[in-house]
Amino acid sequence: MKQKVLVGMSGGVDSSVCAALLQNDGYEVVGVTLDLFGDTSTAQNDAKAVCETLGISHVVFNLRNEFKRLVIDDFINEYIVGRTPNPCLVCNRTIKFGEMLKIADKLGCQKIATGHYAKIIEKNGRFLLCRAEDKAKDQSYVLYCLNQEQLSRTVLPLSCHSKEDVRKTAEKFNLVNANKKDSQDICFVPDGDYAAFIEKTGNFVAEVGNYIDVNGNVLGQHKGVIRYTIGQRKGLGIALGKPAFVIDKNPVTNEVIIGDEEHLFYKKVYVENLNFIPFDELKNEMKVECKLRYRHTEQSAVIKPYKNGVLVEFNDPQRAPSPGQAAVFYDGDIVVGGGTIVCGIE
Repeated sequence: MKQKVLVGMSGGVDSSVCAALLQNDGYEVVGVTLDLFGDTSTAQNDAKAVCETLGISHVVFNLRNEFKRLVIDDFINEYIVGRTPNPCLVCNRTIKFGEMLKIADKLGCQKIATGHYAKIIEKNGRFLLCRAEDKAKDQSYVLYCLNQEQLSRTVLPLSCHSKEDVRKTAEKFNLVNANKKDSQDICFVPDGDYAAFIEKTGNFVAEVGNYIDVNGNVLGQHKGVIRYTIGQRKGLGIALGKPAFVIDKNPVTNEVIIGDEEHLFYKKVYVENLNFIPFDELKNEMKVECKLRYRHTEQSAVIKPYKNGVLVEFNDPQRAPSPGQAAVFYDGDIVVGGGTIVCGIE
């Protein structure tokens, strides 16, 4: 008896080809589009059209309340307390691989699938997350937070495909979105104006405050802490006669700390809220490659238990480790795990 798989279909070409490949491999495929924030008509129409072309069923589930509570509210709160969150990570853990598994159970699906570029393998009774073969498209960074239950029930058909392969496959299957552009921005802030979104959706007023230097001297006024990120240089609106960078933020005192670029570099980074994949917890120090951002090049480091998390000690100082972002650890192509950056340590 062939397995039934629920494919998360965003209306994009990756998830559409994911469905086509699974059907071609003999799975019984059901396409689902998640209505997350009420602006999904185009996505729903494209996903529905693809399902009609493939001859598979398509369903839509309203998860607006769950998405707001689990993803949007968290995004707003994190910014307000001075961190820089990655809402895609939260969405993957709670919605795409959390709520979607619940939907799969309701529909009698044994597996779920998405169009992510990453690979899942089973080894010694453990499900491991690995990089995709196309390293330029690899998305394992945003999946580090998945647990064993989620990994064991997930299929990632694009693990061995390049983007070029995917588009050619979409054309082969005559899919309506074969040449559709990839989405780049956070889905619920399409214009990229995070501060305006936070003020409107979170009923929050970003108050004017002081820029200060590392010695506490007032340098000028900023337009609200939520409008700045660690490492930012452009758009500060002050002239100091030399390059100036945001090196820290203090939402309690409503201050943005400005300094030289050298103040952005740290050899040690403290990380909490950990999820390890090949094992349950880190008991001894371990050599890894670490990414501090999705587009960050992996850097050699050692991780070791520290306080309520781990301390990442890099071979070379790293620029602007931002509280709220994720540090993800690799052993070759295998994702060891990761967690949330708390702070850099000098």
